[in-house]
Amino acid sequence: MKILLAEDEAQLARVLKLAMPSSGDQGDAVANGQKVVDLAAANAYDVMILDIMMPVKSGLDALRELRARGDRTYVIMLTAMAEEDDRVTGLDTGADDYLTKPFSLKELLARLRSLERRVKNYDDQDLAFADLHLNSDEQVLESHNSISLSREEIKMLQYLIHNAGKELPAVDILQRVWDGDQDADEENVWINISYLRHKLQSIQSTAKIVGEKGGLYVLKG
Repeated sequence: MKILLAEDEAQLARVLKLAMPSSGDQGDAVANGQKVVDLAAANAYDVMILDIMMPVKSGLDALRELRARGDRTYVIMLTAMAEEDDRVTGLDTGADDYLTKPFSLKELLARLRSLERRVKNYDDQDLAFADLHLNSDEQVLESHNSISLSREEIKMLQYLIHNAGKELPAVDILQRVWDGDQDADEENVWINISYLRHKLQSIQSTAKIVGEKGGLYVLKG
């Protein structure tokens, strides 16, 4: 999984960053909320781990800004504050989970492994973007009319919708859609991007997938 870690306590951030590669995770580490907002705008993450108390912009303020612009990334809040009201505020702001310091590193990594299993198998039955409605269960994409999608097209479009407006490298799309398939490569990504483009045009959608072969792809409304 690709993780964004935001923690201003240097020692804790260092321990967490060292632990992630050993568990197979990768990502970025920052020390203030504004950098969270900036990086999240340009990168697709599977999960963000945000400390509440950070300089420049707090974790809560960063989370509010992310949710306000439609970012759906799973967020775990870290806090030294054990009061119930603080936990409620974090969840009401849009956090999906929280851990109170001090916490067990094993517990955090276990939660990430659990989330990774969900990420690999996520299959949102219904997603909407711009004038699109994606019914994953029926494998149908609708706009002014409707069209059937393949399993790969469904998974690709889910990923693009979840990260709409972000430039996604072909290698990230390959990993998400063809996870573990040794026979798949970036040519498969380009072929299915081309299929989706034609299908978006055929249902007269205003949504477009922008990008060139082998480069970055972005879904725009």
